[in-house]
Amino acid sequence: MDLNLAYIGAGLAVMTGLGAGVGMGIATGKATEAAGRQPEATGKISSLLFVGLALTESVAIYGFVVALLILFL
Repeated sequence: MDLNLAYIGAGLAVMTGLGAGVGMGIATGKATEAAGRQPEATGKISSLLFVGLALTESVAIYGFVVALLILFL
């Protein structure tokens, strides 16, 4: 395998972290907005937010793992 193409592929795989970061920022902003509008639902909003953030973070971790696999295997 051409090493230059591997570096490009690993760089593209790591780019999933950018999408995850943007998604997490938007989700956090919307959750704080929702908590501001309905303070009594803050507990439910927070629990849903944490589940969504965990799933979003897993996408970034998968991208990082794929990048490591591309580089070292």
